[in-house]
Formats: sequence, C-alpha cells, structure tokens
Amino acid sequence: MSRLDLTNGKVEMAHGGGGRAMAQLISQLFARAFDNEWLAQGNDQAQLSLPAGRLAFASDSHVVSPLFFPGGDIGSLAVHGTLNDLAMCGARPHALSVGFILEEGFALAELARIVESMAQASREANVPIVTGDTKVVERGKGDGVFINTSGVGIVPEGLDLSGDRARPGDCILLSGSVGDHGACILTQRESLGFAADIRSDSCALHRLTQAMVAQVPQLRCMRDPTRGGLANTLNELAQQSGVGMQLEEAAIPVIQPVQAVCELLGLDPLYLANEGKLIAICPPEQAPMLLDLMRARPEGQAAAIIGTVTADPQQFVQLRTRFGGNRLLDWLNSEPLPRIC
Repeated sequence: MSRLDLTNGKVEMAHGGGGRAMAQLISQLFARAFDNEWLAQGNDQAQLSLPAGRLAFASDSHVVSPLFFPGGDIGSLAVHGTLNDLAMCGARPHALSVGFILEEGFALAELARIVESMAQASREANVPIVTGDTKVVERGKGDGVFINTSGVGIVPEGLDLSGDRARPGDCILLSGSVGDHGACILTQRESLGFAADIRSDSCALHRLTQAMVAQVPQLRCMRDPTRGGLANTLNELAQQSGVGMQLEEAAIPVIQPVQAVCELLGLDPLYLANEGKLIAICPPEQAPMLLDLMRARPEGQAAAIIGTVTADPQQFVQLRTRFGGNRLLDWLNSEPLPRIC
C-alpha cells in the first residue's frame, strides 16, 4: 500500500468512500496514532470489559474556529471535553470513540497534527480511543474538520452526583479563573489581532474529580461551565434544584488579560466559555476541606468559594458586586462567540 503524503496531501472524497484510500488513511494515520489493543482488532466496534459500578456515557461534538489556538486545538479539546463530561458525575473514564467529518481538500498535514494532539491527550489521560468513524463531505459543504467524541466511564457504587441535589446553605466552589477559553478563541479571530497573552484552559479534570469524590462523599454535584460560562451553568443548576444562588464578585477569579479584553469589547467573563474548570456544590461544613483538596492539585490551584445556595422560589442567580450592589445573572439570550468548542 502506498504512503499517505502527510506533508502536501489533501483529503479526497475517496478517503471517505470505504475503499483502499480510506483503509490507507485509517491504518497510516488514525490507527498508528491511537494504537491500542482494542483498536488493533480492526472491528466495527470495541468490546470492553468493564469494572463494577454504574455505566456513564457522554457524547460531544466540536466545531471550534480557529482549529489551533494557544493552549490547545480541536483535537485535544475534543478529548478533554468528553472526559470532563464523564468526570462531572464522578465517573472514572474508561474508553473513548471519535468520529471525524472531513471536508474535501483539507490538508492532511493539519489533520495529522490534530490526530497526534488527540493521541497525546488520550495518553496523558490514560483513557484509550478504542473505535471511530470517518466521513468526507464535498468541498464547500464543511469547514475543514468537525469532531465528535463519545466516552464511557464507571461511577462507583454509592456515589450519586446530580444537578438537582443542591440545597439552601450549600457552598459553591469554582476550580479556577473563568473566561480563559472564550477569551483565547476571541483573540485568535483573524480579523481582531489582539496581542493579549491568553491561553485556553483546556485540560482533563477526571483526576481532580476522582480525588474530590474520594475525600468528600457528601459532594452534591459538579458541572463544567463550558458554553454560556459560569452564569448560564449556575442558572441550569438553580433550575434543576429549584433554588437560588448568591455569588460574590470579589471571590470569582478572572485573570487580568481576560478582564481587559472583556472591558474593551463589552463582554462579561462570567458568560465566556471554559474548558478546564468545574463548579462544585457541597454542604457548608465540607467546603474548607474540599477547597484545600482542590488547591492541592494543578487543575485547582486557583480554586475559590464563590457563593452560597439560597432558598428562592424564583431560582435567581445573583451577584453581589464589588461596590456592594446586587446584580441578576440571567440566562444568556445568544452566544457571544461563534464556534468556541
């Protein structure tokens, strides 16, 4: 079989046609990068032996633009996104699948860069990519590459984390600064040209969450504030649990470059996407221990207690500002940044 030209080659319709070209793409790029015992079997599915516990399943699609950005790319983001969706219920991620939608004419060199990034993220997380699929659409009917990742994980027996479990008096914790990913993508838009030193926070959080659930079994829920940011995610949790929330603006970490970009463009960092942060809600007596545990790990070094759950039949999320006023953090009506994840 001839070799793929990963320097100057382009994606062709034949790469999705099920014939020799598709087999070449799979064997010389995907299978080589993602190599593991399940993928090597060459079947249309992966057969996995699962440990005891409840099965968790998550799926996510990624359409970020630009494809490459400081702190990551669409490949590592796709792996981290699904790992984190599993981690938020306390699951230990077990295996991933990946589906590629490629546009005819997309550079094979860029595809290889994305695939290698995915493989590295998978290896670092110690969660294999065990099965996948590839489709090619005609030139002009895609946008380079779209990626879907799905994953399965195992939730330990006796652990029950859910967005409907927050109770008045509970503490709300955040694992670090908000808005980094959204601001990073914004500053990379071709027409903007910002020189701000902002990197995406994209990372896998499952090791942090496993430590959290092991040490604080009374944890109510966790959620990663991706699209819509911190404000929308807390509105989701407030609605699920039928409670209100009171936040302290001074306690919410925002790095200075993100704040500067938001002030310049009239955006609110509380509504910008994050790809490596989590919200945790726990009983107040457990909050100091949980905070110390989070700060002891690299993924939670800037963790903070940012507010409390309140009894509020209107389910409002409110922010006490630095000036002592109170501001309603309502649902976002539209996405401020297109294609952020």
